[in-house]
Amino acid sequence: MDDRRSPATVLDLQLGCEADPALAAAALAAQPAGQADLLSEPVPHVEPLTDEQLNQQISETFTEIIKHAHDLGQSIATEFGLTGSDAMALFKLEAPMTMKELGLRMGCDPSFITTIADALEKHGLARREPSLRDRRSKNIVLTPEGVTVRDRLCQELVARAPWCTALDTGERRCLLGLMRKMLKSRGGR
Repeated sequence: MDDRRSPATVLDLQLGCEADPALAAAALAAQPAGQADLLSEPVPHVEPLTDEQLNQQISETFTEIIKHAHDLGQSIATEFGLTGSDAMALFKLEAPMTMKELGLRMGCDPSFITTIADALEKHGLARREPSLRDRRSKNIVLTPEGVTVRDRLCQELVARAPWCTALDTGERRCLLGLMRKMLKSRGGR
């Protein structure tokens, strides 16, 4: 019996999900010369995983990806003379915001934001200014240098992040959709 499989079946087996035959054919056509041949080759029979095994492997893989992303972020921040928290604050400071707002966006206590604001000011990347909405509060505002450093940090992350380097545009869209779906469900079946 010929064990040749359709492009959709091959992608189903390789990606572990159901693929649209038209998308599978397009994906094969878009592959570099020789790689499409590898995708159309027969795939050996693999025993399906139980739900428990599948969930365990997903948990282990998520843990590895999160650790890798954390380590990458720390490494890039260090190259810029910053801590990981300082770099995260730069990413979150898209507009002036209070320390409380930044703490909420970063998922940390506002008292820790004082340390971050001090470090960003020391590096000339941000400044504090009175809030127009609440005179008792101070806003953290990026300086022009802070905007430049944030943009360079983003460029470095895009150049090295596994979702940017290992996945094509369609795969990143799929990944984003799946992550948003998981976040939307927030812990239930």
